[in-house]
Amino acid sequence: MTSLSPDLIVHFPEDDDGTTQDREWCEVETGSVRQRIRFHDYHEIYTVPGLYERIFYDHLECDSPAEVVGLLSEHLAAGGVDVRALSGVDVGAGNGMVGERLRDLGVGRLVGVDIIPEAAMAAERDRPGLYERYHVVDLTDIPAGVRRDLAARDLNCMTTVAALGYGDIPPLAFAEAFNFIATPGWVAFNIKETFFDEGADKSGFSLLIRRMLDEGVIEQRALRHYRHRLSVGGDPLHYYAMVAVKKRDVPLDWAAA
Repeated sequence: MTSLSPDLIVHFPEDDDGTTQDREWCEVETGSVRQRIRFHDYHEIYTVPGLYERIFYDHLECDSPAEVVGLLSEHLAAGGVDVRALSGVDVGAGNGMVGERLRDLGVGRLVGVDIIPEAAMAAERDRPGLYERYHVVDLTDIPAGVRRDLAARDLNCMTTVAALGYGDIPPLAFAEAFNFIATPGWVAFNIKETFFDEGADKSGFSLLIRRMLDEGVIEQRALRHYRHRLSVGGDPLHYYAMVAVKKRDVPLDWAAA
């Protein structure tokens, strides 16, 4: 894992001033240049070696990769699944934080997918050789070559961590990735705490997952409430980690709706 350059300083605001989670920011100083970066401006964060870990793991104490992959591991073990036989796709792979956990778990084959070119470059820089293939692709508009490659990999496990609920991965992108997974197959992801509050969360992704559960597209195996990370003001932000088994493909028009 790449460390921050010694001449780079990260400044965090002293309080959050009521800033919402998707608009939090820090300032990055290198020499005489000081730049404000929003936490969701991943393309900027990934270009700076070590900055992603410095923000989310060192300062904000994010524990989602460990929580989600740990929960998946528990239920794979309970089901007697040979982890080495899994072929996984890490959706919203970023610089490989989740992929590294999956590799340490023993997942036999792993492919990464992200829409941001800088994420792929950061993964190869920080964790070279982690993924057999890393596709930089918009999953709502998949080129034929990428579609053929994903279809040929016999995928039977999908993870997506800290990439749902703020439009980073649209419902259609999630559905497209999900449909590359074999039936039965394993799915592990995390979602905002408000996900189960129908009055508070009417996002397309929330509606899609609820429908997938209600109509038996996925069978929930585990749901765990946990602290995802701290806010920039130091308050805990809680999420749910979910592990489910795929029972059939999801109709893409559900996601479009």
